[in-house]
Amino acid sequence: MLLAWSNLNEAEALLKDQVTKDAELLVARTNQYIDATLDNVENILLLLSTRQDLLEEDGNDPEAVRTLQSFADYNSSVVRTLYFVRSDGKVFSNTQVNYDIIGNPHLEELYAQALGNYGSIQVSEPYVSPLSGRTLAYMMPVKDRNNEVRGVIVAELGLDLLVSRISPPLIYQSFTLVTASGNVINRMEAGERLLPVMPGTYPPELLPDFTAKLPGLKTGADSMNVNGERLIAVKSAKNRLGWSLIAFIPEDSFYKDLQPLYGNYRNATVLWVVILLFSALMLSRTLTRPIRGLVNKMDRLHDFQVVSKLPEDRRDEIGKLASSFNAMLARIQHLLHETKRAEEKKKEYELKMLRSQIAPHFLYNTLACISSLAKQRRIDDVRQTIRSLVGLLTFSFDRQGEFVALEEELEGLGMYMHIQQVRYGAKYGCRIEIEPQLLELRLLKLTLQPLVENALFHGLAPKGGGTVVVTGGVRDGRLRLYVRDDGVGMSRDDIRDVYRKQAAEPSRHAFTGIGLANVHERIRIHFGEPYGLRIGGRKGVGTVVRVELPLSQPM
Repeated sequence: MLLAWSNLNEAEALLKDQVTKDAELLVARTNQYIDATLDNVENILLLLSTRQDLLEEDGNDPEAVRTLQSFADYNSSVVRTLYFVRSDGKVFSNTQVNYDIIGNPHLEELYAQALGNYGSIQVSEPYVSPLSGRTLAYMMPVKDRNNEVRGVIVAELGLDLLVSRISPPLIYQSFTLVTASGNVINRMEAGERLLPVMPGTYPPELLPDFTAKLPGLKTGADSMNVNGERLIAVKSAKNRLGWSLIAFIPEDSFYKDLQPLYGNYRNATVLWVVILLFSALMLSRTLTRPIRGLVNKMDRLHDFQVVSKLPEDRRDEIGKLASSFNAMLARIQHLLHETKRAEEKKKEYELKMLRSQIAPHFLYNTLACISSLAKQRRIDDVRQTIRSLVGLLTFSFDRQGEFVALEEELEGLGMYMHIQQVRYGAKYGCRIEIEPQLLELRLLKLTLQPLVENALFHGLAPKGGGTVVVTGGVRDGRLRLYVRDDGVGMSRDDIRDVYRKQAAEPSRHAFTGIGLANVHERIRIHFGEPYGLRIGGRKGVGTVVRVELPLSQPM
């Protein structure tokens, strides 16, 4: 298919190049035909210049008119009107009667132009003559032996005749002649809409915006967009007058010979696709027959616990599939066992959490503190401490399920810190810096409280006081919470042994029996191994615990 597509592109490029060269050659030859026609006009002027006797003031005026008529009749295919303009202002024409009645106001200007260039043949720009219509003039001064000007010969060409004679060899609908000064002579068929014309003009005149673009076209084939249609403009090189011929052809017509080429390649492509599909069908039936047998055996498997392995007696690809299938079954059985064990471990931790919700020492110490406050008659502190204790107990006992909103977890943490500050004074501080949009996200109940409790009694207490800061944010699609303290800090060995030590030696100051190891395992059981706790710290600087959780839906 790639080879065929490449060949099509190359054939298309070659054909377009050939068509373009043929069009350029045809336009160039037409331009040469124009040169030959204009050479004929120059020959007429040269022949007439030999008849200086016709310009004598006492000459034969009827003979001058007959001579001009003879030359005009013989060259009527191009020349419309011939003039002898004598130096005294007398004018003879091959249509003397018409000239005497209508006149020609351009002759005076043409006479002056002819004398302005040392006696050589001059060519005017196109204009409209009363006798010749749309025309341009060839002018040649006639001098005697003493190099004195006797008069000027003027030949007015019929541009409509010239354009009509160009049309048969060009065979294109529309073309224009662009003079050296940028004037445009156009030819269009009646009713043609290929080029933009000014409304209400006859003969049709091109729009000025369009004619302004024509001198800028490159020599050869060029494309342009006219009236929403793509045209190919074939421009010739300039002839001796500095004129250029531009032919306009619709792109579809210009490249019409490409359609059979497209048809041949389309038919060949369809045939090859049919052959390839049939070959693929036969090849697939040959290769998939043993695979279908393997699939039928696999479909009979329902209970992975009692499944039997497939025989591995083949050494081809089917045997490799059977071996891979057996390895997959073993992996599935292992995963089922791991899942079952994880479920049992999850239930074990849930039961452990329920059994050790409230540590007796914490409750005893808190009640003793309330009793001491009552003896001191600090009624407001008693009321507030009881309210915090009741709220903390309610948060621990009455909530249904393991998940709570982050906002509720922080409320419980606030009540816990209030109790600790009443017991130990203002030497312990806790600051919460959580973005408001995170407060509705879910997390496991009693996730942050054990971490703050660990920071108080293992980080700040040995130092004699300090502050715990709880922050949080979202990164990489995960919720990350941080518990930092400025306590005594931890070494790498302390961090490595923190889970084992907490599990073996629970603190008597703890609110619950849930330690760091418990929190870490609960998170991993619920959300997987990528989540859980990460601990970092430096001796004498402090400790930070990062809690990484999936970004769950709000409560």
